[in-house]
Amino acid sequence: MYEAFYDLQKTPFTRTMPTEQLFMTPDLSEFYERLRYVSERHLFAVLTGDCGTGKTTLLRKLKDSLDPNHFKVLYVSDSKLTPRNFYRLLLDQLGVVAKFTRGDTKRQLHEQVAVMRAVDGMDTICVCDESHLLSFEMLEEIRFLLNMQFDSVSPLSLILSGQNELWKKLQLQKCTAIRQRIDVQCMLGHYDRAQTESYIKHQMAYAGADNDIFTEAAINLIHEFSAGTARVIDKVCTNLLIYGSQNKKRLIDDHAVRAILEGEFT
Repeated sequence: MYEAFYDLQKTPFTRTMPTEQLFMTPDLSEFYERLRYVSERHLFAVLTGDCGTGKTTLLRKLKDSLDPNHFKVLYVSDSKLTPRNFYRLLLDQLGVVAKFTRGDTKRQLHEQVAVMRAVDGMDTICVCDESHLLSFEMLEEIRFLLNMQFDSVSPLSLILSGQNELWKKLQLQKCTAIRQRIDVQCMLGHYDRAQTESYIKHQMAYAGADNDIFTEAAINLIHEFSAGTARVIDKVCTNLLIYGSQNKKRLIDDHAVRAILEGEFT
């Protein structure tokens, strides 16, 4: 739609951007390296951040960067998980038909992870997204993944990802045991003004824009409204590009931003 008007070869501000071309701030790059370390050393990490700050995108980049011949990534995102369904979901991703009882499925998972590591040389990484929505029972159950062989080295890597409420929940006394097992903590923040501008320009350059389309004044308002949240920036900029193409605006200025914010985001 607007791509032709602005002579773009690709669509910016979407989730389809290849992970190797994602915009990475110094903090994001550091957290990515930490998660790589966790994946390679069978450790336990907690990744938190406000809604829309890029947690799932960072996890996608991590998965894409790992050698599929050496790493098996198991991904779970379900706020209503029960222990039995948790193990069934993981076994399904491993191609194993789960037995009926919770105890049996847990043993199946333990055995499958051990066989994959010993026979196939495959390391398993369990990623639990939206973990701030999990019950205390499920958080405790997930911790048991690290205790497959008494108190020896964990046979897999575990990453809990969720909004900031997850870390607040883990600070409670009833979560002391799981909190003490955490090896790496990553807390995503929001973009500052300079990073918001760099993010927008990065997206447009990826799409093939030869010149700046968003003015400095427009970026100021976008940053102020979005508070540096990538997901909100994406939505606002997409609406602005549609508006700009419909109104034949080669430059998107602060007047256009005000019009969109008043018309679409109020």
